[in-house]
Amino acid sequence: MGDWRPYSALAAAQFRSAVAYRVSFMVELFGNVGATVFDVLTVLVLFRATPAVGGFSLREAVLIVGLSSAGFALADFLVGNVDRLKNYVRAGTLDAVLVRPLAALPQLLLMDIPVRKALRVVFGFVVLGLAVAANDIDWTAARVLLVVLTPLAATVFFGSIFVLSASLAFWWVDSGEIGAAFTYGGRDFTSYPISVYGGWFRNLFAYALGFGFVAYQPALALLGRPDPLGLPAWAGFLSPLVAAVAAAIAAGVWRAGIRQYRSTGS
Repeated sequence: MGDWRPYSALAAAQFRSAVAYRVSFMVELFGNVGATVFDVLTVLVLFRATPAVGGFSLREAVLIVGLSSAGFALADFLVGNVDRLKNYVRAGTLDAVLVRPLAALPQLLLMDIPVRKALRVVFGFVVLGLAVAANDIDWTAARVLLVVLTPLAATVFFGSIFVLSASLAFWWVDSGEIGAAFTYGGRDFTSYPISVYGGWFRNLFAYALGFGFVAYQPALALLGRPDPLGLPAWAGFLSPLVAAVAAAIAAGVWRAGIRQYRSTGS
């Protein structure tokens, strides 16, 4: 991993391949914005029927979805294509990756750079910027740092979930649907105030699995609102720590899967 020249060469080759057919590339580039747009539109439609959801106004809810969408879009852009691991394991093409004198995970991430998803990232951060501007935030040094770190921590967290779910393929090749429940399902979960969810479901996803610290708790800290569920104010600043724990777990599971991988036998 010390020499990044092979990785940069691989990334450049994939980029040239992605933009070779310009019309197709532009169609995919703008078409892929739809996923993030619909996340925001869903929230807007929901608030047409009610002035508040889970005790949160539209502006406050858009801040939550902005934090979540920005982090998820960047994670999906950087790490999302690791979910193709199951195809490489099934076909045996992962063997070609492992015999090269390069780290396996960066190779997999650079084998199909999703340049077409770039506008998703831009749109996610635009929504976040508009949401921050729309809310009356009492800015302090801590909150300035928080609004910068939260989408980055969300990126690390969601990226870790992508790697964790993809790593299941080392033991169970047809694990894609379960993985999607925690990646894309986790994105949907974090797009709303967690106070709208029921008890055991909320406790499992928000606290046990850490999704509540992606956007909801940081949004409370930015807005200066007490948590209606009773967590202290400093819980909103835990997102980098939760992301670091998720990354450590994902790295451990990835290494375990690589060690036990025995090819397809073909």
